[in-house]
Amino acid sequence: MFNENNYIQKMGKTLEVFTKELSSLRTGRANSNMLDIIKVDVYGQKMPINQLASVTTPEPRMINIQVWDQNNVPLIDSSIRKSELGLNPQIDGQLIRLPIPDLSEERRTEIKKLIKSMGEKCKISIRNIRREANDELKKLLKSKEISEDDEKKFEKKIQTITDDQIKKVDEKVISKETEIMKI
Repeated sequence: MFNENNYIQKMGKTLEVFTKELSSLRTGRANSNMLDIIKVDVYGQKMPINQLASVTTPEPRMINIQVWDQNNVPLIDSSIRKSELGLNPQIDGQLIRLPIPDLSEERRTEIKKLIKSMGEKCKISIRNIRREANDELKKLLKSKEISEDDEKKFEKKIQTITDDQIKKVDEKVISKETEIMKI
């Protein structure tokens, strides 16, 4: 029997990942989630910064990274410099300070384009999940496990869910763009 809940969960997860990616974008305010996308090559594997240090935002335009192991300070520093965040770490012993500069108009426009493309990728993933569901429905119909009426009913349901998820993606894109364009 067809279970649309699997597909609802998959679409939900896709939206969750997109939301997390959005929160890692730099908006001019300090946000420790910005560092989630940076992985540091340490102990023979790539690890997120929050597993190597305490990350705090003491001020709206500053992120402090209190590194636990002195040997990891240069590794974290170079990973941040290599990232696309455009941040300049300032090292003070085992403390790395990350001042968050104001966004230039040019950078805001770049970030808007990035948000749009991330949103588009998320929508494509959601549509692929819809296609997967519809393929399963066709197989079930072919093997006579469901009737044509059931197939149509489930297809409609999946389409409604897909439309809802895509609407949520669009809302998140617009909300993040608005946040980026605020000075």
